[in-house]
Amino acid sequence: MRTSKMKISLALVSCVLLVCVVNAEDAVVEEVTDSSSEKAASAIEKVQYVSPEPDGDVYLAEHFDNPEAIGTKWVKSQAKKEGTDESLAKYDGLWAIEPASKEPIPGDLGLVMKSKAKHAAISALLEKPFHFTDKPLIVQYDVTLQNGQECGGAYLKLLQYDKEMRLSQFTDKTPYTIMFGPDKCGNDHKLHFIFQHKNPKNESFEEKHAKKPSTKLDEYFSDKKPHLYRLQVYPDNTFDVSVDYKIINKGSLLEDMVPPVNPPSEIDDPEDRMPSDWDEREKIPDPAAVKPEDWDEDAPEQVIDENAVKPSGWLEDEEIMIPDPTAVMPDDWDEEMDGTWEAPLIENPACESAPGCGKWTPPMMPNPEFKGKWRAPLIDNPNYRGKWRPKKIPNPEYYFDPNPFHMSSIGAVGIEVWSMSDNILFDNVIVTDEKDVADQWAAATFDIKRELVDSDGVSHNFYVLLI
Repeated sequence: MRTSKMKISLALVSCVLLVCVVNAEDAVVEEVTDSSSEKAASAIEKVQYVSPEPDGDVYLAEHFDNPEAIGTKWVKSQAKKEGTDESLAKYDGLWAIEPASKEPIPGDLGLVMKSKAKHAAISALLEKPFHFTDKPLIVQYDVTLQNGQECGGAYLKLLQYDKEMRLSQFTDKTPYTIMFGPDKCGNDHKLHFIFQHKNPKNESFEEKHAKKPSTKLDEYFSDKKPHLYRLQVYPDNTFDVSVDYKIINKGSLLEDMVPPVNPPSEIDDPEDRMPSDWDEREKIPDPAAVKPEDWDEDAPEQVIDENAVKPSGWLEDEEIMIPDPTAVMPDDWDEEMDGTWEAPLIENPACESAPGCGKWTPPMMPNPEFKGKWRAPLIDNPNYRGKWRPKKIPNPEYYFDPNPFHMSSIGAVGIEVWSMSDNILFDNVIVTDEKDVADQWAAATFDIKRELVDSDGVSHNFYVLLI
């Protein structure tokens, strides 16, 4: 079936190219005019969007072009969030499958979280579980923060495989293997890659966070454009994260996660104590030093400047603030009830051109005799033994996992978020183990959408749009 569709697509493209060649026989190269732009826009309107089919091995490929997918393939959570006030506990955020609010392509729909300040959760099973064996995991989707983002997330959770999984009970407590995607609150912009690592000693799980990328992320949250997020995790325990095909974070599961996958083999002995005679002071006051006889500890830091002279024109008989001569006592002022009325004070106009008004006093100046409290000079401490540290002991919790890539199998993809911004559009989710499949999927979906948005709805790449 895919082969037939591919043949039809190639035939369509060939026809289009043939028409373009024939019509271009007498054409000349010139600047694009308003008229040609209108023709291009008209041509785009005639192009019918066709929901893509993945060409290769996939575990999930969701373009959200079927409005009936909610309630069938994608299941809204009916659960309640634990440990939360009853009024906030429900996952009652609204979901809809609808076109983008800006530059929609006819027939191209997305999954939109309609509500703000509400918990929202929805999930879908993979076509088959993903097992971490000898192939990479590639997770890709695009997000449009159609109203920007104040505070909240737009990330995916890859849920642990469970034969008894009930998607209607999906909550923040549902075990997941990987959490990936953008998140923001205030000026804190994040692009999460978190995986749950299983402790081989006690089989407990602990979150391991990829180190924060150095690339600035704020534009992705504010420009209201679609952005393509991709995570690739490889069997050699490396990973990379890209946005719009640009790698912004990469590293090793063994070396670049916080906290580290493998704990230290030795730890400080919690029972060890610093000996009472251990001297950590590198410098000490010189015990042989003596305060000089002429050192006056009581001399003030500042003294009156005896050489200061009152500036010429200083008005000592004038007050800095005077009663406002134009003020009038309010008619409703009752002196028996309100007390004696006094005009409000204003700056004395006589002082505006004078160097000063009121009583003049000489200014203070640094005291040349000031020395302050005497302290003996410091010398090297002959008893200095360095900074004390507890001795090391074998870590009782130590283990070494050489292959953290071997994570828990994935059985479903979920979105479980809370946001202060609404109308967040998720689209074109794909889980695969082949990079070419992810590239082809993005070319048939995200590339077309982004090209239209960047050109304000007028495509300058008619060939790409048709493909």
